[in-house]
Amino acid sequence: MGNSGEKRKGYRKIVTTEGKVFYSKDCGLPAYMWHHKALYLMLLPGLLYFIMFRYVPMGGLVIAFKNYSPFQGIWGSPWVGFDNFKQFFSNEDFLILLRNTLGISLLQLVLYFPAPIILSLLLNEIRHSWYKRTVQTFIYIPHFVSWVIVASLSYQLFNTNDGLINMFVKATTGETIPILTSGKYFWGLIVGQDIWKETGYGTIIYLAALAGVDQEMYEAARVDGAGRWQMMWNITLPAIKSTVIIMLILRVGSILNTGYEQIFLMRNDLNVAFAEVFDTFIYTRGIQNAQYSFSTAAGMFKSIVGMIMVLGANYTAKKAGESGIY
Repeated sequence: MGNSGEKRKGYRKIVTTEGKVFYSKDCGLPAYMWHHKALYLMLLPGLLYFIMFRYVPMGGLVIAFKNYSPFQGIWGSPWVGFDNFKQFFSNEDFLILLRNTLGISLLQLVLYFPAPIILSLLLNEIRHSWYKRTVQTFIYIPHFVSWVIVASLSYQLFNTNDGLINMFVKATTGETIPILTSGKYFWGLIVGQDIWKETGYGTIIYLAALAGVDQEMYEAARVDGAGRWQMMWNITLPAIKSTVIIMLILRVGSILNTGYEQIFLMRNDLNVAFAEVFDTFIYTRGIQNAQYSFSTAAGMFKSIVGMIMVLGANYTAKKAGESGIY
C-alpha cells in the first residue's frame, strides 16, 4: 500500500523494525484470530486449565458468607453474611497467626529473596562454561527434593539426641541447641530450609535476564579500565533491575503465604506457638474440624491482602519510574 504515513480507513498501520510503514487490510478480531489459529490452538490448553482450575472454583468462595453444610449444599446452606469474618478477626489466635506469618515472610524477604540474585551474579562471573553448567546442575537439585525429605534431613541433623550438627556442637561446647523444639529458632530454621532448597532454582530467571546483556558493554568497560566489581555494579545490576522489581512485587503479594507443607512437617507441640501460621490454621479448621465456611473466610482474607499488596507494590514501582508487572 506504499510508505505513506497518512491514516487510511479500513486499513491497519504497520511499522517494521526498519522503520518502514505500510498498511494492511483490517478485517477485525475474528479474521485476525483465524489467520493466527495455530497460535490460539497452542494457547487453548493453558486457557482451559486456568478456567477450570482457577476461575470456576472461585464460585465456591460464596461459602465464606454462609454456614456451609455438605448435606445442604452451597446454595441450600443458610446465609450468614460477614459472621465468619467477624469470628476470624475476633479469634484469640488471630494476632499470633499474623505475628508468625509476617515474621517468617519478612525474614524470607530480607534473607531469602536476595540469595538467588547474589548467586546469579556470582555464576555470571564464571568464565569456564563447563564448570558453570556443573555448578548450576548441583545447585538445582535441592529444588526437586520433596519437603518430606527436607524435614527428615533436618531431624537427622538437628535433633538433640544424635543429630550430626548437635553432636558436633555438644563435643565443642558441652551442650546441645534445641533447634527443633524451641520456638525462637523456628523462623530461622524455616528460612534456612528455603534458602537451601530454592536458591539455586531461583537463579534461572536472573541468569536468563543476564544472558541478554550486551557483551560489548563489558568490552567497552574493560577498555576504560573498569574492574569486575565496577562492571557488576554499573552494567550487570542495572540490566536485571526490572526483573528484580517484578519478582519483588510478586513476592510482596505472597507475604501471607508461608507454605503449608513445610511448616506443617516441622512444627510440634513445643514450637507450635511460633509455628502456627494462616496456612496451617486454615488446614486445621477447614479439613480436620470441618469448619469449611470459617476456613474459606480466612483464605479469602489472605487472598484479598495479597491482591492489595501486589497492586500497592506495582503502583509504588510505577511512581518510582520503574516497570511494573502491568
